[in-house]
Amino acid sequence: MAKSRFVEHLKEGDRLDDLFLVKSVRISETKAGKCYLILTVVDRSGELSGPIWDNVEALQKICVPGEFVQLTGMVQSFRDKLQLKVEGLREVPRNQVDLADFVAASINDPQQMAEEIQKLARSVKNPFLKKLLNHFFKPGEIWERFQVAPAAKGIHHAYSGGLMEHSLSMAQVAEAMVSHYAGVDRSLLIAGALLHDIGKVDELVMNLGIVDYTDQGRLKGHLVIGSEMVAAAANKIPDFPRDLLEQLQHLVLSHHGRQEFGSPTVPMTVEALLLSYIDDLDAKMNVLEGLRRKMHGSQMQWTEYQRAMERYLFLNGLEESGGGEDSEVSLPVKQQSLF
Repeated sequence: MAKSRFVEHLKEGDRLDDLFLVKSVRISETKAGKCYLILTVVDRSGELSGPIWDNVEALQKICVPGEFVQLTGMVQSFRDKLQLKVEGLREVPRNQVDLADFVAASINDPQQMAEEIQKLARSVKNPFLKKLLNHFFKPGEIWERFQVAPAAKGIHHAYSGGLMEHSLSMAQVAEAMVSHYAGVDRSLLIAGALLHDIGKVDELVMNLGIVDYTDQGRLKGHLVIGSEMVAAAANKIPDFPRDLLEQLQHLVLSHHGRQEFGSPTVPMTVEALLLSYIDDLDAKMNVLEGLRRKMHGSQMQWTEYQRAMERYLFLNGLEESGGGEDSEVSLPVKQQSLF
């Protein structure tokens, strides 16, 4: 079965009779005590949610996260946001859909990104950090998972290959900052950029494009997981300096910038401070890029209210060729914490 229309192209008033992947469903209740469902469906371009008021018990059996449905209904506006008006649903077997229509992935070439990361890892001068990076980015299980992992459950780089795209982009920005500011330890900053989110390979799991947390991810979080992974790898390298390990772990543990954003500690070194700003910048720019790719034309226009950044944004469309005269990289997310 072929999917005909994608979420990014839908507008208010459009009729729907199309394939979608169920992302989530939950039961809620009106003030009068009537049960209804809140359904969220996705395709590779985005997601839409809406209530289901009738046949709740029967339709709940069809609306299973990770399964496909043929949905009929209408796109309407509610509080300045597009919403589904669901009129009908039926199950669709997985073998009857093209999975590529539903799994979002980085628009960048994965092989090229992988080669660039390995090139940056080889360029690190500190011999201990170079060996540490080789542990993570040589052929093996961690490297394979790193290349396809998302960088977040939502908001920024939340797609297959997102972690690799985000880490590479940060390392490239870090490279520019090393040459701009005096006294920055390049080896440490590049290693921190490449490894800051390494814990996400264990924190997050992606199934058919739907990202969720693992038990370990919920209990520890990727900053702690990543710090532990770095320590375990360093312990396999003879005579790895203790102070160097602590500096690198500090970068991993502090890169969210503030404790209310999930960092166990705040950045206290030159490299840690730079890394936290680069991370925030890259996340916000990825969000802006995603919004601009959905716009048409070069005319400036207002977006819907962006909760993650606590503001409306005034943007123009981003050409598919990739970025206008001043842009080269893609990036993500938030006024409070995007992580």
